[in-house]
Amino acid sequence: MAAELERNVGSFVREHGLNGATLLIAVSGGADSVCLLHLLASLRDTLKIRLIAAHMDHGLRRASVSDAAYVARLSAELGIPLTVTRADVNGYRRTAGMSIEEAAREVRYRFLVEVAAANDTRYIVTGHTRSDQVETIMMHIIRGSGISGLVGLKPLTPWTIHGQDAVIVRPLLENDRSDTEGYCRAQGLKPVFDETNLSLSQLRNRIRIELLPLLKSYSRGIEKALLRLSRAAAAEKAFIDGEIDASWNCIVLGEDDVITMDKTAILSRPRAMQGHILRRMLERLLGEIRDIEMRHIEEIMSIMSRPAGRCLDLPYGLSFTVGYDRCWMGPVERIPSPYPCLSGEWPLKVPGMTAIPGWLIGASTIENTDGETGNALVALLDLDATGAELLVRGRRTGDRFMPLGLPGEKKLGEFMIDEKIPRHWRGDVPVVASPSGIVWVAGYRIDSRFMVTVNTRRILRLEFQQEKNKNLRAYCPAP
Repeated sequence: MAAELERNVGSFVREHGLNGATLLIAVSGGADSVCLLHLLASLRDTLKIRLIAAHMDHGLRRASVSDAAYVARLSAELGIPLTVTRADVNGYRRTAGMSIEEAAREVRYRFLVEVAAANDTRYIVTGHTRSDQVETIMMHIIRGSGISGLVGLKPLTPWTIHGQDAVIVRPLLENDRSDTEGYCRAQGLKPVFDETNLSLSQLRNRIRIELLPLLKSYSRGIEKALLRLSRAAAAEKAFIDGEIDASWNCIVLGEDDVITMDKTAILSRPRAMQGHILRRMLERLLGEIRDIEMRHIEEIMSIMSRPAGRCLDLPYGLSFTVGYDRCWMGPVERIPSPYPCLSGEWPLKVPGMTAIPGWLIGASTIENTDGETGNALVALLDLDATGAELLVRGRRTGDRFMPLGLPGEKKLGEFMIDEKIPRHWRGDVPVVASPSGIVWVAGYRIDSRFMVTVNTRRILRLEFQQEKNKNLRAYCPAP
């Protein structure tokens, strides 16, 4: 087995063009990483690779100090430089509001990237095995991660982590956990045992300890079936990725910390393709998307064709925002406002057309509401209640109104917060007002006092249309 593992790892390094490279090995002290460290050490002269190692003490177990000491002794025996750090994962978990597993992974990879950068390499080598692959696929099935989740772990995965480019390398992905344990026994290595691997509080442990044995009672070949599923998903995803590559520049208009997309172009693609395109965008922004599930993609698609101004909060402080002919994905504070800068106040012609900077506003009377489609930039109002003396302005300090569908009166500022309108947009949201107060917060809600009822005699139809090519503009701070 030792000779076979050496051949497998040596072939892996050559096939992926890593011979001659500097490799940072993430060593926990467990059988998989200890096996990997020892294997690469035995191959370093043949492959002309430079090895460095890193170990993080997560501070979650009493034995973690002795684990670090063991890794230090083994690295010294093998002549491999080692960087060790201790982290307050529990403290980070509380601050970041995530699970202990997520926090540990986040802190660990941040550390690994920093060590790799300090040693002038992008390659972070981990001891993931075929057993980890099966568990990962099951986790993704349970979480509903879609076809990308079925692909599971890849031999090489490019990541951008905290602004640093890295490549996660997994030379043992074709070997089982039992292979690494057998190698350690044969070489007289005594890896540490992490008792938290027996805790059923973690999903991966429950899959390994409870779910997979249960599934094997239905089919002994469940692990092979899951790996076949992964290979099939990988082939399909490779085809889809090629299609995305071909249309990427037609859809993406700008790509930095915010991705700007052509709304019409992405909506013209088949719905299944839209999901993969959005997932690619998330990968570009996050580097990797372990906590992005299919439900997040579906939520984005559900608002993509809706009127401008609609926003969706996503994990990691990202937001998806709908404009008029564009959509944006990125940190909420960096997404440009879809509204033109609004200053001063502008009387409306009722009936008639009123042009103000960035907007064309139509006011007309109609007989009934038939044929109206629910456009957020169209309001149907009781003309006798509103009167014809209307104007458009931005919000003012002290503005209050009675939002339709909500009880009582509400401060406009509080309403905008509840509607998750980003702070730097709020001063540009058009407000239609009469002498008696706010009539309509355009794009969001009318005042219930001016709604159409069975007693309405005259219906006023107001419609805002944005001037073409005005929606992508420089940041205009709210007053």
